Amino acid sequence: MTRSGSITIDILEDEHHVYIDVSDSGKGIPRNMFKTIFNPGYSSKQRGWGLGLSLSKRIIREYHNGKIFVKSSTVGKGTTFRIVLKKEK
Repeated sequence: MTRSGSITIDILEDEHHVYIDVSDSGKGIPRNMFKTIFNPGYSSKQRGWGLGLSLSKRIIREYHNGKIFVKSSTVGKGTTFRIVLKKEK
């Protein structure tokens, strides 16, 4: 988000998984970029290293055996990322 906006976190669960949806009211992501944004070095900004989402994906996948992906996004309205984690037995 450029200057102001909102971030919402929703947590859902079923018998086997926990779902964490992180939504923002930012500028949104075009559908053809959904997979690219998780690559190291990708950034839509002039400044920065472009490591945030790639590092998040690596931590979620390698340390928690989970997944992160773009659940939905509308250009000009915002994005929702979903994190899926398996419940321990």
